[in-house]
Amino acid sequence: MTVRGAVLAVALWVATAPPVAPVRVLFIGNSLTYSNDLPAMVAAVGRSAGTLIECEAVALPNFSLEDHWNQGDARRAIGRGPWTWVVLQQGPSALPASRVLLIDYAKRFDREIQRAGARTAMYMVWPSRVRKGDFPGVSRSYAAAATELRATLLPVGDAWQEAWTIDASLPLYGSDGLHPSPMGSWLGALVIYRQLTGREPPSGRIPGISALEASHLQRAALTAIGKLPAQR
Repeated sequence: MTVRGAVLAVALWVATAPPVAPVRVLFIGNSLTYSNDLPAMVAAVGRSAGTLIECEAVALPNFSLEDHWNQGDARRAIGRGPWTWVVLQQGPSALPASRVLLIDYAKRFDREIQRAGARTAMYMVWPSRVRKGDFPGVSRSYAAAATELRATLLPVGDAWQEAWTIDASLPLYGSDGLHPSPMGSWLGALVIYRQLTGREPPSGRIPGISALEASHLQRAALTAIGKLPAQR
């Protein structure tokens, strides 16, 4: 084939190649999801990496998964699909009784999610600043739910702890000591992007965050994910 022919063949392939399907993500949660518009941050990480991610959310203040199940909007949103992933989140759930409810209602949602042809991911959050000793309990609760459902775990709470081992001064909490700061949400977005796409989040600048801090967040996200047990 001549050079001209090769160029024309490539141009024809580009013109006729089907568009890459976006990764479509539905977030179901509460203010720990909608603070700083985490879904939009996940989509922004995707854009910076050349990955089209379309996100929607059903997130209401102080809602647990039980509340969402009973209220019904989240179930209707799942049915409207199609979705690639549905991300489930409630409060810290460190207490045994809260863990039981987390697993119970995550299982109910998982059945709806599978019926819709999507996959389930569990968004691990964090305790309030005054209850930082609950970090291990939060981690165990969300890991138990992910294991029970054979779902993908998004270890954001674990990544926060990894970030503080790198730099204890990183301001991941917001002013109320529970909700995330923009930096805390950006770290969550890096973790979520990696787990939902299987691709390493792009390095580089993050809006409002220094290059050094951005590198700390990247390292913390990958370290937390790397410590997860291999999924079967």
